[in-house]
Amino acid sequence: MKETQRLTLRNTISRFIKEHKSMKELKQIHTHILKSPYLSKNDQYFLLTRFLFFCAISDSGSLSYAADVFRLMKNPNTSVYNIMIRAYASKTSGGDDTSSSQSLLLYKQMLYDGNAPDCLTFPFLVKECRRRLDAVTGRSIYAHAIKFGFHDDAFAQNSLISLYMACGHLSCARKLFEDMLNKDVVSWNSMIIGYLRGGQLDKALDLFSRMERRDIITWNSIITGFVQGGRPKEALEFFHEMQIVSDDMVRPDKITIATVLSACAYLGAIDHGKWVHSYLRRSRLECDVVIGTALVDMYGKCGCVEKAYEVFKDMPEKDTLAWTAMISVSALHGFGKEAFDLFEEMETLGVKPNHVTFVGLLSACAHSGLVEKGRWCFDMMRHVYSIEPQVYHYACMVDILGRAGLFEEAEGLIRSMRMEPDVFVWGALLGGCQMHGNMELGEKVAQHLIDLEPLNYSFYVNLCDVYAKANRFDKVKRIRALMKEKGIKKEVPGCSMIEVEGVVYEFSVQGSPEVVMEEIVWTLVGFSNMMKIEGYMLDHDEISLKAKIL
Repeated sequence: MKETQRLTLRNTISRFIKEHKSMKELKQIHTHILKSPYLSKNDQYFLLTRFLFFCAISDSGSLSYAADVFRLMKNPNTSVYNIMIRAYASKTSGGDDTSSSQSLLLYKQMLYDGNAPDCLTFPFLVKECRRRLDAVTGRSIYAHAIKFGFHDDAFAQNSLISLYMACGHLSCARKLFEDMLNKDVVSWNSMIIGYLRGGQLDKALDLFSRMERRDIITWNSIITGFVQGGRPKEALEFFHEMQIVSDDMVRPDKITIATVLSACAYLGAIDHGKWVHSYLRRSRLECDVVIGTALVDMYGKCGCVEKAYEVFKDMPEKDTLAWTAMISVSALHGFGKEAFDLFEEMETLGVKPNHVTFVGLLSACAHSGLVEKGRWCFDMMRHVYSIEPQVYHYACMVDILGRAGLFEEAEGLIRSMRMEPDVFVWGALLGGCQMHGNMELGEKVAQHLIDLEPLNYSFYVNLCDVYAKANRFDKVKRIRALMKEKGIKKEVPGCSMIEVEGVVYEFSVQGSPEVVMEEIVWTLVGFSNMMKIEGYMLDHDEISLKAKIL
């Protein structure tokens, strides 16, 4: 066979391996590689190595079949071992200790066969340790990397940083990072992501500000981390900075948009949300089900129910999360009937609800006073969809019953719980007692909550409210004195945020540099004078608030 024909055959088979669509096709190609008389031994080995890669790594492949092929290969080289080590490190189940250590066993076999590891071997071995949260073995692997001359290898060092961060060894990760001679963007990202996941947002921000080059992972990580860390206003500022300082190589993607919409929803920043929606259209990013769901959530939480429904209806595809988001929006605004209409349509289309869907439906019942519908929903969740109620479902159901004043039924439901009721369940019952002035039960529930969390400021305040509504001001005074004696006070000052002409302002009882406090005091005094003219009198709490501000 001529050389050109041999190369053509090899390249054709190689292309078929890459373009395969099923395991059946891969097996046919494998048979052809083994049986073809026109392939040299070198070509056969090359194609088997390529076949092994796609069979072990691709979603349409089979790791077990790849393992059989590997066992039959004579004298596998480092590249072949790397493929299998990578496959086991990426695909095995963490619950099976035997299979999860397979990549480490392969590494030992590789050394025994006389194959020296290369720069690709160690990152996957450390990845295996990261998945198992095994920092000790990870250090041993890195020691091997140093032994084989890869002490300055960025791939191995970055993998070890990720391992340390995943195991909570932040100081070890930082020391390795600071000692690195060749930091790349992955090194910086690994540290930033680790700090964000550990809740150390300021340390992540310090590294972020020191970065000379940032990629899309950097921006998405810092934006997402600050949204999830409860600092959404700063997340929006990062988004605007991203558009100003980034070049054409780093542009917001779907993850960026979805996260920024989440920040807008958290802040109630509708003008920002609308701008992001228009940016989505201008940039021609695909509005897939994830982005569509984020838009529905944002518009709903910002009070634009009609716009949320418009976006929802325009979505070409809707999954369970999309339907759940629209149901939750309806529930949030008290549209109980509309929430259940959506649920019926969802069922008709064959979309299966999940546990969050029923949280939305039960919330709709609570906000709309649909007690019987709530009972039906709670029962259907278990008997029709085989979804066992979780503690948050019980909290919603207790809220429904408590708002309706059905305290005996609510207590019976709590006693029937298979898990220990948490503060949200008891808090829902306490809320019903406050609403209906049930001092006897409210006192008992509030005291139980205080026993669970004796330093929680809000439980004492709720108990005071129960007493005040029953005109038992002597008990209010006693609880206030107890709070003062124990030093129980609100740790985080209350704050509010409002969007004015596209700018989000934040203010609290401690004041804010962004808010002109003199104007607020002036407005408050004006309202006070108007109320006096109309014949209203400020109560004691309002006078105290005014005094604190002044």
